[in-house]
Amino acid sequence: MSGPTQRTIKANGITLNVAEQGKGPMVLLCHGFPEGWYSWRHQLEALAAAGYHAVAPDMRGYGKSDRPEAIDQYTILHMVGDLVGVLDAFEVKDAVIVGHDWGATIAWHTARLRPDRFRAAAILSVPYRPRSPVPPTSVMPQTADAQFYQLYFQEPGVAEAEFERDPRATLGAMLFGASGEGAMAIRANAESAGRTAGVGMVSRKDGMLPKVPVPLPSWLSAADLDYYGAEFARSGFRGPLNYYRNIDRSWELMGAFEGVKVVVPALFIAGDHDLVIAFPGAAEHLANMKQFVPQLREIKMLPGCGHWTQQERPAEVNEAIVEFLRSLPG
Repeated sequence: MSGPTQRTIKANGITLNVAEQGKGPMVLLCHGFPEGWYSWRHQLEALAAAGYHAVAPDMRGYGKSDRPEAIDQYTILHMVGDLVGVLDAFEVKDAVIVGHDWGATIAWHTARLRPDRFRAAAILSVPYRPRSPVPPTSVMPQTADAQFYQLYFQEPGVAEAEFERDPRATLGAMLFGASGEGAMAIRANAESAGRTAGVGMVSRKDGMLPKVPVPLPSWLSAADLDYYGAEFARSGFRGPLNYYRNIDRSWELMGAFEGVKVVVPALFIAGDHDLVIAFPGAAEHLANMKQFVPQLREIKMLPGCGHWTQQERPAEVNEAIVEFLRSLPG
């Protein structure tokens, strides 16, 4: 089978680059931070082989897609509109949506707000979280010495300066650090030093990235990292970071949809070494998810897997998604 092809489409007033493979019902794959369509390279092939049309865009702000300059162009409603626009560009009535990391949050809300266009959802890493009673950044942890990474991302230009010094090294550090292998290494180092590893905390003095080189995780090749590094060297980090700079704004906008549940069939997959699963409150979100996603079919946890679910465990993720797809009506 030939590999995925790429082309650009018009969606929601912007241009998106999409990778696609296969023919059949559409499965729309939404990546997270800091990735791109390439994070779905293993799924594109597997879904095409299973008889589906797999479509993976570079999300707004990433890769070869448009990167609006204004911060306010990256709210959750912009993202939902982009994905509806993808279906319109392909002239398809509906699709199954799959999302990971930021793409998971976007996919949850896309399925929630447009069940007429998205008939099911398979979500990786980030469980459904009901709207908090206060703006999210107001309760993110911070101390005199460190702050939660999403707070570190708020000031325009700060994280960009750190990440863009060497995009390939930045991607390598992030992909290793949040992987299952990286999580175990960080935990072991913290234990040997007699301290507790702070989940997602960034030093106010030293920034986010490690000061020493990190190894390639076993599931990532040097060529994979070269591809990621080249993409971010060209496109930069401002667009991806703008997602975080709209967390409170998106919280405000979503107040109009308070109480609306995700009513389509859903599957949730995560690694038990995923830093998102270690966040405070995540266990409660997992336990209560069916209250907000009444057609949740399964919560599948992958032992030893970290945050990069579909890249760390492609065979298991592919099998679970295809089985879920084949179980859907029609």
